[in-house]
Amino acid sequence: MADKGKFYMTTAIAYASGKPHIGNTYEIVLADAIARYKRQEGYDVYFQTGTDEHGQKIELKAEEAGISPQEYVDQVSAEVKKIWDLMNASYDNFIRTTDADHKKQVQKIFKKLYDKGDIYKGSYEGLYCTPCESFWTESQLVDGKCPDCGREVKPAKEEAYFFKMSKYADRLIEHINTHPEFIQPVSRKNEMMNNFLLPGLQDLCVSRTSFKWGIPVDFDPKHVVYVWLDALTNYITKIGYDADGNSSELFNKNWPADLHLIGKDIIRFHTIYWPIFLMALDLPLPKQVFGHPWLLLGDGKMSKSKGNVLYADELVDFFGVDAVRYFVLHEMPFDNDGVITWDLLVERINSDLANTLGNLVNRTISMSNKYFGGVVTDTKVSEAVDDDLKKVATETVGKVEKKMADLRVADAITEIFNLFKRCNKYIDETTPWILAKDDATKPRLETVLYNLVEGITMGATLLKSFMPDTAEKIFAQLNTKEIPFDELGTFGHYVSGTQVTETPEILFARLDIEEVMKKVEELHPKKEESEAAAGEEGGIDIEAKPEITFEDFEKLQFQIGEVIACEAVPKSKKLLCSKVKVGSSVKQIVSGIHKYYTPEEMVGKKVMVLVNLKPAKLAGVLSEGMLLCAEDADGNLSLMTSEKPMPSGAEIA
Repeated sequence: MADKGKFYMTTAIAYASGKPHIGNTYEIVLADAIARYKRQEGYDVYFQTGTDEHGQKIELKAEEAGISPQEYVDQVSAEVKKIWDLMNASYDNFIRTTDADHKKQVQKIFKKLYDKGDIYKGSYEGLYCTPCESFWTESQLVDGKCPDCGREVKPAKEEAYFFKMSKYADRLIEHINTHPEFIQPVSRKNEMMNNFLLPGLQDLCVSRTSFKWGIPVDFDPKHVVYVWLDALTNYITKIGYDADGNSSELFNKNWPADLHLIGKDIIRFHTIYWPIFLMALDLPLPKQVFGHPWLLLGDGKMSKSKGNVLYADELVDFFGVDAVRYFVLHEMPFDNDGVITWDLLVERINSDLANTLGNLVNRTISMSNKYFGGVVTDTKVSEAVDDDLKKVATETVGKVEKKMADLRVADAITEIFNLFKRCNKYIDETTPWILAKDDATKPRLETVLYNLVEGITMGATLLKSFMPDTAEKIFAQLNTKEIPFDELGTFGHYVSGTQVTETPEILFARLDIEEVMKKVEELHPKKEESEAAAGEEGGIDIEAKPEITFEDFEKLQFQIGEVIACEAVPKSKKLLCSKVKVGSSVKQIVSGIHKYYTPEEMVGKKVMVLVNLKPAKLAGVLSEGMLLCAEDADGNLSLMTSEKPMPSGAEIA
């Protein structure tokens, strides 16, 4: 196979504040599938992952646990690595930001940027979110809370070093405009340009004095390097970058990175801060940053505080590594959030893995043993029906290549399973059980079984990047090896006369959802009804507000409004700004409903509006009213709408 050159890819390094859940684990599985696939294609892959181990949040967690921060991150990093290994991640390097070589280079990078004039000393006063380790201004808050995580913020003031972001902003905008592949998906690029770059960048705080758990600024040791300058530079420090100009061969070979694979929630840091740091260091920018969507539970984003967390090791105990890999890879859309639930897992395992794939392999091997003692021979007794199977098999590699070039991993897996489905259809078309009844058609039966074994081998070769253990099991049962990648465009690689295994192993057993859920409930007993939920019909009790008079109520003016335009509020994940037509007037209303409605969904909705609410600014945007919503015990919102069609402006009384 021709060498296609180097391919350096990274994941975001996992924050070492606790055990990663399946949503966090999805990223390493996705990255591993891409890395394995690139190796199959002929690339010299260097795949790096690891843990981000500094910051105030970790310092506080270590204090709560009664151990040192180093002991704390040692434990968490080991847990992260254990789960990455459990999921069969084929990384080349696992970096820790507490590694001595990384710390040394971070200090040298900080000094280099300071000497260049890109970092200067000042002081910071603002509202600080400890979990996000971010400062915010009053106008950036959403409902008085952190716009990223929704938690409480506290006033903070401290001396700090700052990076001159605006110095490089125009150059970054130019790069993004001339390199459309740089930020993917495109929706992430638009978000970064419209919400952050085009409105203008503020200088970035890059040191802290209010905690100690970080890399000290060596020329001003009361300061520690702030998390993002520390964490982001791992992509160069751990492949041998040296700020003094003595970088390693590994760095010179692999930089710039071909792919940074990260969660969409940290896209800003990787597509704005990181490229600007690199520009300041006179280094080329990574070729592509892909901000993948989130894997959500059926009831929303996973959160330990909500008690709705699923962990990879628990899922593996139930279903096996490759079944979990298959689900998270196949069920995640390219640019929208995916959903994971126990029943969806069981459904996919039964339909795709047990039926489409497992049953196909089992039937083919069993028929080969039953009719020919396990020997698979190509007698070349062909019929027209064979042509379409061969066409589907030989064209699959090109379809997969196209999908993977765009990082559409779920779609690539679908193409592979389309081949397996075509093999199943081929069995129905050729009816081997009928061919076996007549000695005259036995040669034709041999070719049919050969074609099936070859089709399965081609599919398993492509499946290897996504489900490596399963692919190897298939090769072992067929007594063969994977087909060289650049030969997958032709049919007929399986060696005629090869004997398959005598007793086929069941790759994936069908699961009974009731039995699975029974085990789940034993592991996770349902909690007693929370104080928020009560009553025979599951109603919600809320704290009663003081009584008001009818005169008080009459002061409120409610009307039906029609949303005629809507857009996301810049620098906010929660807020939507709607233009609402109420009678002959149009009001601008800002609402914290972006989690539940997209701007596109909002347009055309008839909603209930409190129209005489005193105007106020939310995240710096004027709001001239309020949309009425219902809220359940878990905080989910639903817009209140009219039961029957009503005109815009109709009074609600």
